[in-house]
Amino acid sequence: MSAFGRLILSLGLAFLYGPIFVLVAYSFNASALVTVWGGFSTRWYGVLFADGPLLAAATVSLHVGVAAAALATLFGTFAALALDRGGRFPGRPVFSGLLYVPMVMPEVVTGLALLLLFVGTGFERGLVTLVVAHATLGLGFVAVIVSARLKGIDRALEEAAADLGAGPLRVFATVTLPLIAPAVAAGFLLAFTLSLDDLVIASFVTGPGATTLPMRLYSQVRLGVNPEINAASTLLVGGVTTIVLTASWLSARPARSSVKSV
Repeated sequence: MSAFGRLILSLGLAFLYGPIFVLVAYSFNASALVTVWGGFSTRWYGVLFADGPLLAAATVSLHVGVAAAALATLFGTFAALALDRGGRFPGRPVFSGLLYVPMVMPEVVTGLALLLLFVGTGFERGLVTLVVAHATLGLGFVAVIVSARLKGIDRALEEAAADLGAGPLRVFATVTLPLIAPAVAAGFLLAFTLSLDDLVIASFVTGPGATTLPMRLYSQVRLGVNPEINAASTLLVGGVTTIVLTASWLSARPARSSVKSV
């Protein structure tokens, strides 16, 4: 890479990640003013863990994230199996297209569509609608990850189990599922991350008593930024980064092991 290319790359990375590093640094600021450095301190993390409403919002986000990720993983895995093992069935192109639409559609459109659905059906907005909306958002991502893993499996293993008398369910439970387990786990973590980070869709479909952490942070930022928000955002960034790295490691591990076995 030329010197000019390295310069452009460095500027791009600084533009993307520089504000995050500044946010992390100022979460340890002793001063109550976010623009004035008053020395290193962890006081704002203590204030954060004593903030009842913020902790309640974080609890809601964790509960919704786990439930939505579980639903997205279940149906996303089944969808991947249908596409990769179901052969050519009527409506396959439509099914495949609808499965991946939430991945490319703007979140504001998805949120508005789900809002109209819930209002039109008379479904009361709250935790349940939030879980359904986030599961819809993560389902396609899970299907992509699991489908990619299914394509790398030697189908002779499944055929051998079937030849030995195992039924379809037993073949899936004893052969297919263990082989795709890392991809399923990676899909779960990715769906959980998407739910944990979402603000736009949650703003449309949530109701009383279902305020998530991003919504709480956004409402507080509108009144002014303080180091407590920096501390909460730092923990959120750290958690999401850890989950994404773990998901990447899980999705890459089967490929490496299968290459070594060959």
